[in-house]
Amino acid sequence: MQYRKQSYPVALAAVATLVLAALLIAPPFEKARAQQQRPAPSKQDPKQDPKQDPVDEAQTIKVGTQLVNVLFSATDKQNRYINDLKQEEITILEDGKPQEIFIFKREMDLPLTMAILIDVSGSEQFALPRLRDTASRFVESVVRQGKDTVAVIQFEGEATLLQNLTSNPARVRKALEEVAYIAPPPIGVFGGPTPPINSGSRQGGTSLHDAVIATSADLLAREPGRKTIILITDGDDTTSRRKIGDAIDEALRAEVVIYSIGVGDPAYGGVNEGVLKRLSESTGGRAIVPKGLRDLDNAFAQLEQDLRQQYLIAYEPANEATDGAFRKIEVKVAARKDLRVRHRRGYYAPKG
Repeated sequence: MQYRKQSYPVALAAVATLVLAALLIAPPFEKARAQQQRPAPSKQDPKQDPKQDPVDEAQTIKVGTQLVNVLFSATDKQNRYINDLKQEEITILEDGKPQEIFIFKREMDLPLTMAILIDVSGSEQFALPRLRDTASRFVESVVRQGKDTVAVIQFEGEATLLQNLTSNPARVRKALEEVAYIAPPPIGVFGGPTPPINSGSRQGGTSLHDAVIATSADLLAREPGRKTIILITDGDDTTSRRKIGDAIDEALRAEVVIYSIGVGDPAYGGVNEGVLKRLSESTGGRAIVPKGLRDLDNAFAQLEQDLRQQYLIAYEPANEATDGAFRKIEVKVAARKDLRVRHRRGYYAPKG
């Protein structure tokens, strides 16, 4: 699935700009890694200062090795965030094997790259005015102008990019104001919705899985920093060409964390909480289902808190095979009982 045709010129220009930016600017931890990759001068090097201590080769990261970055949060039984974890308490496993941690820190300053993905199918029609207002307040509270970037996408049978990634909150607010229910075209003498299945057009349906795949692969995959989808939907998919497992895999490949807010009309069956939990928890996020529209502000406040209470681990994988295989990740905290740790369940190794 791709965005609607009218979105392509903006999206393609943005991708070209971002690829150039990625070549010129390295993330903070990559700079640190590059510094440690500088080889120690040989003993025969006449320029070496004899008073300078030799570099410990054991501390040097192997050139060409790809660091794996894992963002995680930890909460106790009362769902309170744990903010005092230390590196010596953390063990990270890849396919069950302990890995050497290269970086461990609380992550408060890494730029946030966020796509707000909003379901505008019939089941969301009456919730959209409240959603627009609440999402605008969330953006005002979370986004740091000039540092974080936000995109706005609406979807039903197809996904439409309303605002490409920008750090200008005014543009985001304007795009959110444009989010609107798309009525299906009438058919037959008496009118009525277009059938979402076995028809030429998917308008009037809900392609949730395809929208997540398009957002992850086409918009966020090449972006640096923390990449997040804020998914607002009832979790009901009727017209996707791809499965939920494909959506999760694409998010994992793009290192995207999905946070879901479940909003649905009881007349359409309410919220499929199981789908939202699967999408979110597999990628390291969480799913929140408000009791009603009045609780939307609280739901967005919980998401904001989660984004501000994260840790970053970077490690050099012991398995250096470039086979494209899936590697399972586990983050464990020793000597602290009943902690819940949220992180992506794994990643796909690069292909050689």
